Amino acid sequence: MTRHATQVVLFDLLTALLDSWTAWCHAAHGETAGRQWRSRYLELTYGCGPYRPYEDLVRQAAVDVGLNPGAADRLELGWSALQPWSGAADAVRAIAARHRVGIVTNCSARLGRVAAQRIPVNWHVIMTAEEAGYYKPHPRPYKLALEKLGAHPTSALFVAGSGYDLFGTAAVGLPTFWHNRVGLSLPHGAPVPDIEACNLEKLTAWVDAHCSPHSAPA
Repeated sequence: MTRHATQVVLFDLLTALLDSWTAWCHAAHGETAGRQWRSRYLELTYGCGPYRPYEDLVRQAAVDVGLNPGAADRLELGWSALQPWSGAADAVRAIAARHRVGIVTNCSARLGRVAAQRIPVNWHVIMTAEEAGYYKPHPRPYKLALEKLGAHPTSALFVAGSGYDLFGTAAVGLPTFWHNRVGLSLPHGAPVPDIEACNLEKLTAWVDAHCSPHSAPA
């Protein structure tokens, strides 16, 4: 497939750019319970397909791992205080200075916009699962984000936070940088990302490497 110079860089939000893991652990009153809850939430959302209210899935995940449903309320109360991973804001700003940037996130429209404000750049699109009508890794959220930008997958890149994104980005044809900050296992059957890293130090160089038109094998 012939690729063109990068015009658009899309980002997962709640795992690739923001440290939502710490927020889950605080809301669960413990790291082990929080990681179990967050992992179960990822399973539910990435396996959901057609959109169900995001807040319902977060609450269901809490119950599934034995937490009181009130943990979901605590999580939402702290939503506007989600912290970017170290280096995330600088990397996004550097990329946004040269390319259009957007978000594709498994979240409600309301919470997605609140979380996006934690990295204050000119986001050209914020595509949530609620607006797309499907949760990732269904191809629709990625495709709709590109459509809103008038961009083609051959001139776009994706920065993932969860390995489940790799199913969707492969289906759409988006080269993917997996920011695997917390050391998640690659989901069974998932395509291998272009780069997997525990931080974002190599991200801007990876984006820059796609700035010149080049051809990839069909």
